[in-house]
Amino acid sequence: MKQAGFPLGILLLFWVSYVTDFSLVLLIKGGALSGTDTYQSLVNKTFGFPGYILLSVLQFLYPFIVDPENVFIGRHFIIGLSTVTFTLPLSLYRNIAKLGKVSLISTGLTTLILGIVMARAISLGPHIPKTEDAWVFAKPNAIQAVGVMSFAFICHHNSFLVYSSLEEPTVAKWSRLIHMSIVISVFICIFFATCGYLTFTGFTQGDLFENYCRNDDLVTFGRFCYGVTVILTYPMECFVTREVIANVFFGGNLSSVFHIVVTVMVITVATLVSLLIDCLGIVLELNGVLCATPLIFIIPSACYLKLSEEPRTHSDKIMSYVMLPIGAAVMVFGFVMAITNPQDCTHGQEMFYCFPDNFSLTNTSESHIQQTTQLSILNISIFQ
Repeated sequence: MKQAGFPLGILLLFWVSYVTDFSLVLLIKGGALSGTDTYQSLVNKTFGFPGYILLSVLQFLYPFIVDPENVFIGRHFIIGLSTVTFTLPLSLYRNIAKLGKVSLISTGLTTLILGIVMARAISLGPHIPKTEDAWVFAKPNAIQAVGVMSFAFICHHNSFLVYSSLEEPTVAKWSRLIHMSIVISVFICIFFATCGYLTFTGFTQGDLFENYCRNDDLVTFGRFCYGVTVILTYPMECFVTREVIANVFFGGNLSSVFHIVVTVMVITVATLVSLLIDCLGIVLELNGVLCATPLIFIIPSACYLKLSEEPRTHSDKIMSYVMLPIGAAVMVFGFVMAITNPQDCTHGQEMFYCFPDNFSLTNTSESHIQQTTQLSILNISIFQ
């Protein structure tokens, strides 16, 4: 919302969700046309070994450009402990279907976090100063916003794994599942983006939790819930990376020993990356434009166009022809803009309205709000 402009941001969220829905169905259709059951084998059959290597690199890199947790008080210890205690054991599963209940818990926690963000939009939002350009229709950084949105919706790299875990998988059944999932996801994204942006407008950080004050007990609980969702979600990403390594170097099969060795290697490297990075915004942008965009816009469309024998006027082919150049443009221009104009990052420093002389709505009663607002006005005038 901050990068694209609030109205355009809402429209772009709907557009990216529609493209994601279309490309996920297109991906499975391509698998059915080519007789393949993995993303890599689909691209290998369609574009040969060069395409196979390119896709393998993208799928392998995706989990490594993720900064899982942004905890600044003992964050290294917490990330290391949670990785060894929870993430690694969950990642050692061989069957992705066993993570179904874990994913359900993660979804429930996401809903809980959304409730916290909505509550703070009501209690905190009216007391945060709004930036001058908060309500313009569009901003020049909209392409960067598309990259972040693409990151939010990307799930193509593990779509075949999930598809194969369905009971009696068919394209029709997959399509119904995807339509329902995308609808739910886009509304969750819209509520998160709207409530977060309405609260902080131009002060919104790449990681929304950086905007809240450290003495906010409710938001601290939300941070904890977010950390748990990452712990429960990351094993699905590890499945994909491990599958890439197995297919490229081991012919698709890993012995029990190599299964453990590869999993530990993947988790270790990803954890080291997360320990070194504390800015989520640039991570989301680069991941979105370099990995998510080709996996969503470019590769599914290119595979379908080469495999399908439908006429060029067929709706799926027209949409694919549109998605290809748009994806390429987002990838190139988004990368350049992410490097030249990165998102704001506090590096763990509190925002100006969290200073001791500022107001606090985090653990206060309504009667205290009136008293502390006077202090906030003084502090805001100094900031301006």
